[in-house]
Amino acid sequence: MPAPRARRQRGMGYLLVLFAMAAIGIGLAGTGEVWRTSAQRERETELLFVGQQFRLALASYRDSSPPGTPVAPQSLDELIEDPRFPNARRHLRRLWADPMTGKAEWGLVVAGGRIVGVHSLDTREPLRSAFRARDAELAGASSYAQWIFKAAEIRQPLSDPSVSPNAPRSPP
Repeated sequence: MPAPRARRQRGMGYLLVLFAMAAIGIGLAGTGEVWRTSAQRERETELLFVGQQFRLALASYRDSSPPGTPVAPQSLDELIEDPRFPNARRHLRRLWADPMTGKAEWGLVVAGGRIVGVHSLDTREPLRSAFRARDAELAGASSYAQWIFKAAEIRQPLSDPSVSPNAPRSPP
């Protein structure tokens, strides 16, 4: 029969293992939260890139529209292969998947039966609050679904189209 002192110390190793497991679990939970936040930030960055691709494609579709044809597509597939031209004209290389949902399904902003913008279908709250100038209108959105990507507005032409704003001016 072991001495009473040895019998009391047998449970101490078990308690140390339990405390070590609890500490490891807490550490892993913290690491998981940091990883989740980091992954969400990466997906936000990718969403901004993909949104810019859609902006550029919608602007290209609009700017290359022959007179008398619609200036916005009826479906996103028309950005991949524009049916208004006899030869294939591509405004978008492929239909990007929404980085936030992982699906190729997008929310569409429609005006007059035509697509003028896209947005994510994810309703989570964004982490990002600071944006580049081109994305400034996205600030303050309460969900990714409010990050709407539209083609940039057409700039107003100069009053005299023969004068370039960068041309050197002759002295008076």
